[in-house]
Amino acid sequence: MGAIPVDPLVKWSWISANGGMIESALAQHAELSALAIGIGLLLSVPLAVLAWHHRRFRAPLLGVTGLLYTVPSVALFALIQPLTGYFSVTTAEVALVSYTLLILVRNTLAGLDAVPAEVREASVAMGYSTPARILRVDLPLALPAIFAGLRVATVTTVGLVTVTAFIGEGGLGQLIINGFEQNGFHTEIVTGLVLSIALAAVGDLLVVGLERATVRWSRVSAGRSGG
Repeated sequence: MGAIPVDPLVKWSWISANGGMIESALAQHAELSALAIGIGLLLSVPLAVLAWHHRRFRAPLLGVTGLLYTVPSVALFALIQPLTGYFSVTTAEVALVSYTLLILVRNTLAGLDAVPAEVREASVAMGYSTPARILRVDLPLALPAIFAGLRVATVTTVGLVTVTAFIGEGGLGQLIINGFEQNGFHTEIVTGLVLSIALAAVGDLLVVGLERATVRWSRVSAGRSGG
């Protein structure tokens, strides 16, 4: 009796033959992730500042973003598709952005809460108006916490983009689904998984690099305290 052929974990000939499709899936995955993270950040920081400055908005904001975060992604797609379009990029982005809000809002609030009271008092004594103080004192000092949230949101979003393959906008997730549909074609599944993990790692490194370039005062302060 002959041996049953075993599907190799990685079939390199398939990868080389489908390089264009893989690159397209990777580019779509990166685009969906970057757009969701960018929109999430643009929404979260102003909302967090508003909730921090006007405390009555804090609990409702955290409640709504927390609720969005707990809704299963597939269920959220089903709920919003009648409004945002079936199998559309808009649907994918609305869902992805909603999952970034809680992380980014919480971290922004935590960063603002951590600004020393004496620093605020000094800025008021120097004649800063409230908007100027928030922009030039509070937010810069909150940046480490904001970047920490951005790192978590980046890795989370890259992972969630694979789920959007169920509505036809999944990037690398489409490779994973295709692999399972072909009776568990391991090569396509492994390619999607490995590239998704690699993309999350690259995104995290980019955020770390941006933080180091932006929050220079933090490194200077750390260096002085270490010395």
